[in-house]
Amino acid sequence: MDYFVNLTLFQMGFWITWAMIPIVVEIIPSLISAVRLIIRSRHQHDLPLPAKLPFISIIVPVYNSEDTLFACLQSINDSTFPNKNMQIVIADNQSTDDSFQAFATAQNHFDLNLQLIRTEQGKAKALNGAIYQCIGTYIVNIDSDGVLEKHALMNMVLQFENDLELAAMTGTILPQRALIKRTKKRRLRLLQKNEYFEYAQAFLSGRTIESNNNELFTMSGAFSAFRKDTLLATFMYNTSTVGEDTDMTFQVRERLKRKVMLCADAIFYIEPTPGMSQLYKQRQRWMRGELEVSREYMHHDAQLGKFFHNFLVRRIMIDHTFIFPKMIWLFASVVLLFFRYSPVVLGLSYLVIYLLYVLVSLVNFVSVGKLLQEFPDEKHFYRRVSWVIWTLPIYNFVISWIRLVGIINSMSMPGAWNTATFGAETKSVGRVLKGDVQRLRDQRQKKE
Repeated sequence: MDYFVNLTLFQMGFWITWAMIPIVVEIIPSLISAVRLIIRSRHQHDLPLPAKLPFISIIVPVYNSEDTLFACLQSINDSTFPNKNMQIVIADNQSTDDSFQAFATAQNHFDLNLQLIRTEQGKAKALNGAIYQCIGTYIVNIDSDGVLEKHALMNMVLQFENDLELAAMTGTILPQRALIKRTKKRRLRLLQKNEYFEYAQAFLSGRTIESNNNELFTMSGAFSAFRKDTLLATFMYNTSTVGEDTDMTFQVRERLKRKVMLCADAIFYIEPTPGMSQLYKQRQRWMRGELEVSREYMHHDAQLGKFFHNFLVRRIMIDHTFIFPKMIWLFASVVLLFFRYSPVVLGLSYLVIYLLYVLVSLVNFVSVGKLLQEFPDEKHFYRRVSWVIWTLPIYNFVISWIRLVGIINSMSMPGAWNTATFGAETKSVGRVLKGDVQRLRDQRQKKE
């Protein structure tokens, strides 16, 4: 026993210093937030229906959505919100497939107030072009490659109607469980289940806490809603950034000083990731958007001393700055072995950190389960994949490296929006390494 105490307290000094970074910055705050969420979930109550439901407008930006648009519109039709109280504006931004046929088919099948407009290419431009066509009290934006849970629209409207200070909302985004179940490749299905768990915990735990503190960083571009007068008071969607949804969030809260929150019981189902390459590009794009918007709105607040007073500073420090200690932490493991640092100590350190992240996932699992009480099918699936708490720390570690690549690409290619795929960048790295090895061989041959 004395040996292990001595090993832990004296020989692990250097490693414990590095281990304290994720413990203090990520693990402890996550545990505290999850416990608070569990306590708050006990006080949930149903919102009363207004005497008269308002009229809403739904914008569906479309780009080559031939295969998904009909299902999206069907989910609107099947919603518990009455069709007579909604207007749907399809904003087609230069589709090259037969998306119009999907729109025409939906017109013949559903009793919906549908209209189609043509806009310039780009999601932000499509949304901006459609906003002035909207006549509803509230404007809802949804992506054309997802489907609404049948109560989602009603739950969002009830939140607006019962909170007059509320200016904008985002819904909960979850990958479609049915599509995950149908995935045949085991590796891809494992990736999709980790992504599902990530989305569930990010929205129903992380963003719920942010929302309660009016510190929501991003209203998801896949599903968000606004009071029309609030949206018209903004500068519209920013067409010069890939993070137009984050920029709009900050316009409403920081510039207009209005309230932005998450509607946890308004669920929008998206397609699960089709593979690592698409996930790789998506997370880099998110990182680029986060950096672009943060640079615009942080101004002179980017100081370490404001870590506890400015949530944006905390967000950037955790999502951006502390990625680099993680990188150093990993490479230090290899280097320290060459300096005869105990592999037992290194192994124990990694094991302790891994188990702490598992504990965070477990506590978040409990808190998310509380918020899924009204969705028994979703809760059942969520419980069936509970074993993902053991793989999620590894998945998140891989994602953090993708975000790091996104930071580097944002700095080295500031004008490029579309990054290379995972496979393409892997081949590029391979070519560089091969070239470096060949140069070393050539230099050695010259010396000989």
